[in-house]
Amino acid sequence: MLEEVERWLADRSWSAADRPLDQLLDRKRAAGTTVSVVLPALDEEATVGAIVEVIRRELIEGLPVPLVDELVVIDSGSADRTAEVAAKAGARVVHRDEILPRLPALPGKGEVLWRSLLATGGDVVCFVDADLRDFSATFVSGIVGPLLTDPDVQFVKATYDRPLGDAPGQGGRVTELVARPLLNLHWPQLAGFVQPLGGEYAVRRSLLEQLPFPVGYGVELGLLVDALHTVGLDALAQVDVGVRVHRHQDGQALGRMAAAIYRTAQVRLSRGHLVRPELTQFERGPEGFRPRTYPVDTEERPPMAGVEEYALRRVA
Repeated sequence: MLEEVERWLADRSWSAADRPLDQLLDRKRAAGTTVSVVLPALDEEATVGAIVEVIRRELIEGLPVPLVDELVVIDSGSADRTAEVAAKAGARVVHRDEILPRLPALPGKGEVLWRSLLATGGDVVCFVDADLRDFSATFVSGIVGPLLTDPDVQFVKATYDRPLGDAPGQGGRVTELVARPLLNLHWPQLAGFVQPLGGEYAVRRSLLEQLPFPVGYGVELGLLVDALHTVGLDALAQVDVGVRVHRHQDGQALGRMAAAIYRTAQVRLSRGHLVRPELTQFERGPEGFRPRTYPVDTEERPPMAGVEEYALRRVA
């Protein structure tokens, strides 16, 4: 590990307990910083309501100053009751297609996160996946904390243990097999991030609006790499928030995720084009294995600062 990374681990890796909630509220009140929490959601009626309820109960209601000013669920086309459940729990629900309607929406999580910048107004934007179980408010307060207390920090990732069933530490298979090798080999300054692909992170809006967003699974790796090049390692940090329990993907879904992440890395390494941006996988049928070919996410949205509607809103 680079000496620079060893120093970074000592200086920029914290625990959620390092910053008590009352300290965060004092700093937030003094600075006037506003915080938006965004949950991208697709068919998450089983979990999204409980997450919203915890955030409202522990970080908005009953506090002298709400830590969270805005709680928004962006529904990307759920076929279940995700939107209804989220709204009933107290979130503002916005459909992905209602944001920037002149641009037809592309499928993918990164698309939802990119559009969320137009649907929110906080100085700090905190992303939280909507499939978490046993959710703790420290997933939000922990990663927002450094942005409220340290003006030099601009991007904070959550870190946590990811069990796979009853096996501790065995989740995050794409992280260990794809993302971590890519980062260690090509961006060794990012080798200290425990969960580089985690969906829980908080970022200053002023940085997010400068970054391109891969529209699919590669969004977390893309934002992290581009943030490193934009603001440098010392502006990045991570906070341990405990244990993350969520729904796990099957092996083939992980393969598609891995291909998208590799593609995102390849674009940043060469800014070139894949000869064939597709992935063929195999499924056993009654007559043996049959191939199925999927497109690999290749689209990226430009930095939001260059979008006309966003610029007009900022002027207004």
